[in-house]
Formats: sequence, C-alpha cells, structure tokens
Amino acid sequence: MLRRLYEWILALAARPSAPYALGTVSFAESSFFPIPPDVMLVPMVVSRPDRAWSYAFVATLTSVAGGLVGYAIGALLYDSVGQWLFNLYGLTQGAEAFREAYAKHGHWVILLKGLTPIPYKLVTITSGFAGYDLFWFTLLSFLTRGARFYILAGLVSRYGIGIRTVLDRHLNAVAAAVVAVGVAGFVGFRYLF
Repeated sequence: MLRRLYEWILALAARPSAPYALGTVSFAESSFFPIPPDVMLVPMVVSRPDRAWSYAFVATLTSVAGGLVGYAIGALLYDSVGQWLFNLYGLTQGAEAFREAYAKHGHWVILLKGLTPIPYKLVTITSGFAGYDLFWFTLLSFLTRGARFYILAGLVSRYGIGIRTVLDRHLNAVAAAVVAVGVAGFVGFRYLF
C-alpha cells in the first residue's frame, strides 16, 4: 500500500493538478490534518526537481493560510472544535502549558515550533486561544514555514537522485522514520510543555 501511494505521488507530480494536491494537504495539516505536507513535497520534488521552488512556494502559502484557520479555531472555537482536536491527540494538558509559554517566549515559540516535528496545527490553534498577535503570528509563520519548505525543497532538488534511490530501495524504513519523528513531535509537545 505504501509503495502504491509513493508511486501515485510521483505520478501526480507530472500532472497539472500536483500543486493543488500539495496545497490541499499543506493547508489541512496546519489546522486539523495529521499528515505533514513533507510526505508529498519530497516525492514531488524528487520527480520534478525543476519545480522545487514552486512546490515550496505553494506549500508555504497554503500552510500559512491553513494556519490562519487553525488560529481562528483557537480564537473562536477552542471550547468546541479546538479542545476536541487537542483531546483527539491527547494534548489538552500540554496545550495549557504551551499557552503559558506564549507569555514568556512569544515569537520564539512560533519560530522554533514551525521548524520542528511538533505538529504545526498545535501551534496555530494554541496561538489563537492564547490571543497571540495575528500580524506577528502570520509574519513568523511565513518565515518559519517558508524556511522549512524551501530548505527541504532545495536539499531534495540538489540530492534528488540519491534520495530517490534510497526511497525506491528503503521506502518502508524511511516511512517508519517519518512516523517516528512525528510521534516524537507529539511526545515532545506533550512532555516539554
């Protein structure tokens, strides 16, 4: 199943709809979806390194737009939708500590969390319910998400042949490592805050 998904993403990169699919996943991941856009970005850039920068742009723009939806969930709907999402991921206690961290660390929280494996949706929703300044949230989101996606796209486009060889030979191991990093992000969020 994983191999078919990987091959589907590689084939998708050749289609005109590729940026729309990447944008949809990137948008959704910033507010509610559990799978990061990197899972699509890497195979798409491996398949089409000439489009690396446009893919990074789409991922950045839609991630920030989705982040604004996450912010709105936190600001307007935390007692219902936001709390449900945090309960779903088992992170309600961590969310309160994270909210307190905004009072102490402000900008650094968004900058650092946007680059780490801690799910960005947790940052966006928490920013909303913490009442973090929307202008700074948006600006810092562009900086941190842009850095993440452009660096990833640059590395993959430069070393794409080697990366594709590794993915073709060891897809299951790479997928397991990605899942482990995602789980570590959840655990880190839960126990660090």
